[in-house]
Amino acid sequence: MRLFADSASDLPKEFFEKENVELFPLRVHIGNEEFEDIRTIHSLKVYDAIRNDIRPKTSQVSPDEMLNAFEQLAKDGEEGFYIAFSSELSGTYGTAMMASEQVREEYPDLKLTVLDSKLASLGYGMLVKEAVKLRSQGHPLKEIIERIRFMADHTESLFTVEDLDYMAKGGRISKGSAFVGGLLNIKPLLHVENGKLVPIEKLRGRKKVVKRIVELMEERGEQLEKQIISISHGDDEEFANLMKEAIEEQFHPKNVEIYMIGSVIAAHTGPGTLAVFFQNKLNS
Repeated sequence: MRLFADSASDLPKEFFEKENVELFPLRVHIGNEEFEDIRTIHSLKVYDAIRNDIRPKTSQVSPDEMLNAFEQLAKDGEEGFYIAFSSELSGTYGTAMMASEQVREEYPDLKLTVLDSKLASLGYGMLVKEAVKLRSQGHPLKEIIERIRFMADHTESLFTVEDLDYMAKGGRISKGSAFVGGLLNIKPLLHVENGKLVPIEKLRGRKKVVKRIVELMEERGEQLEKQIISISHGDDEEFANLMKEAIEEQFHPKNVEIYMIGSVIAAHTGPGTLAVFFQNKLNS
């Protein structure tokens, strides 16, 4: 069975290579240069550009790359499972659906499932890691799909950004949802609802954000001591470690993993972003 994922999962390049997951990179554009996320650019380059008042732009996965991969899957007669970036945040899922239908016209027996994760960053990455684990344990594709679909429906994403206006300009939230607070050290707290980014409230300062995220995890999480919690950050390890310490102290989870946010997500959220991902239900 072949697994596909795109770079908005924010998993490192080594993961894709080691775990034999086929990568579909989204594109990052800085000035006149185009890069393939994960393959040819590191997110630090994006953060440096933003700090120098250069606004990186992004585009979805190349349709030809998907067509070629799905056609090869059909020729090989293998089963495939592509877990995709939220369809509310990118056209990548829609492109994958069109590519798979196009391949099916020539290869009606194509065995491919494309799943809209309705998630981004490590929330999405957690699904990919779970699929890899289940595949290594020998579970059939049908069981893996059912489990990943359940996880997608029960993954919580809580995050804060330095500047919500930046996301509004990029079209990732409505301009009416943005509010300015930089000068007052106001931190907007958001979550993902049905694949969309939705502001929850405004808080002043990092300590209050950390405290509130822990409170929301208490309210929404189930058996957090049995979970692996994921934290992603926008080139701000200090903030991530502060969050990790608070989570470990409160919930004593199996593990807390920290990753830097990848280039495509970084281009829309900017430096200083912090996100926490966990499950609100462990088993169906």
